[in-house]
Amino acid sequence: MSVSRSGPLPVGAAAEYDVVVVGAGVVGSAIARTLAGHPLRVALVEAANDVGDGTSKANTAILHTGFDATPGTLEARLVREGHRLLSAYARETGIPVEPVGALLVAWDEQQRAALPRLAEKAARNGHRTTRMLSAGELRLREPHLGPDALAALEVPGEAVICPWTTTLAYATQAVRSGVDLHLACRVEKVRPGDPYHRLVTRRGVLRARHLVNACGLHADAFDALVGREDFTVTPRRGQLLVFDKFARDLVRHVLLPVPGPLGKGVLVAPTVYGNVMLGPTAEDLTDKTATGTTAEGLAGLREQGGRILPALLDEEVTAVYAGLRAATGQEDYRIAAHPELRYVTVGGIRSTGLTASLGIAEHVRGLLADCGLDTGPERPRARVRMPNLGEAFPRPYRDARLIARDPEFGEIVCHCERVTRGEIRAALTSTIPPGGLDGLRRRTRARGGRCQGQHCGAEVRALFEEYGEGDR
Repeated sequence: MSVSRSGPLPVGAAAEYDVVVVGAGVVGSAIARTLAGHPLRVALVEAANDVGDGTSKANTAILHTGFDATPGTLEARLVREGHRLLSAYARETGIPVEPVGALLVAWDEQQRAALPRLAEKAARNGHRTTRMLSAGELRLREPHLGPDALAALEVPGEAVICPWTTTLAYATQAVRSGVDLHLACRVEKVRPGDPYHRLVTRRGVLRARHLVNACGLHADAFDALVGREDFTVTPRRGQLLVFDKFARDLVRHVLLPVPGPLGKGVLVAPTVYGNVMLGPTAEDLTDKTATGTTAEGLAGLREQGGRILPALLDEEVTAVYAGLRAATGQEDYRIAAHPELRYVTVGGIRSTGLTASLGIAEHVRGLLADCGLDTGPERPRARVRMPNLGEAFPRPYRDARLIARDPEFGEIVCHCERVTRGEIRAALTSTIPPGGLDGLRRRTRARGGRCQGQHCGAEVRALFEEYGEGDR
């Protein structure tokens, strides 16, 4: 196993792989982790200098049941399967999940009339536990809802999850099980061949018998490198507001809107970190790097949030961010095998990709077999247990036994998020250390609270430089 961010890639036989997975987001990392359960030589290649640094770091962090997916689609099947697999994996590895359930809220008569049809759709997707709630029942469940709420469809099983820990868990388990992780390693050319494809990167050449495209927003561009032009990715920006922890008592469920033509719409949801999230917007763009927020987008979110949960607007906003989803003009995943190229494309993975990730990985394993890959027998993967970032579960600063063994876990550095020196040190010396301060935040929550690092930033940076390799 190895993790590399700089320097030349290995040469000769050391650079030859049975499978190279390009893209270390949540889906690519899940695929690498699944393949690590077989006696294969696998590489996970990422253009950024950290895992989960693209779409995967900026989503709505919901573990979906798939109740509202289009029945019969590949997405519906893989989300349903992924929900089962990721729920079990989270328990095994310590990924924080809170099963808060969801309420699909109707705000006008047209939306109320749509709720029975959505319940029928859920039943066709195998989700038969939904229930209609009257305005009175809804008010008991969510007393802070806006006065215009007319009814709701209760959706048990929906949960909130930590997306950062999920991606990191997959990648960590993959690396510990023998996968080579090459970061800061953008693929610039692909030269198909037999028995090996040659991947020309900024750091050298890799050879792959089989190739998986898990490039997210850039899946169409990577397809073009191997001579495919099956779809075009349109970046769909979702802007979100994160409210302070004092807002957490205002909401008990994920509050979903009745879906519209551009997606699931604006929601209000608790987070596993103890905050409340409002968003996302849905704006089709042309720039795949446009992750900035706009005054118009945030004002629109506040307007909608004020209708859903009026008291929310009285709370402080601690962060704003935007993520880009990979829309392709087809409301289903674009996953396809190309046996003649020994190549699998995993494209069009939108907001449900976090939930579906392990289901997608199992599906891709089957497609690689269709492309001629002999996976060999299954073998045990290295066990992993991830540090807890969730407020509903024990945190190190409150763990007397841990602090007795290592006092640095009792020394709080980031007071907003109660992150300790021991947690920061552990992240910086972990299997996949962060590639920068933002990566450290995703591993520990340091600098992620109401002051956004104004008070702890200097000390966090000093620790990063002490234990890390500079701001890589």
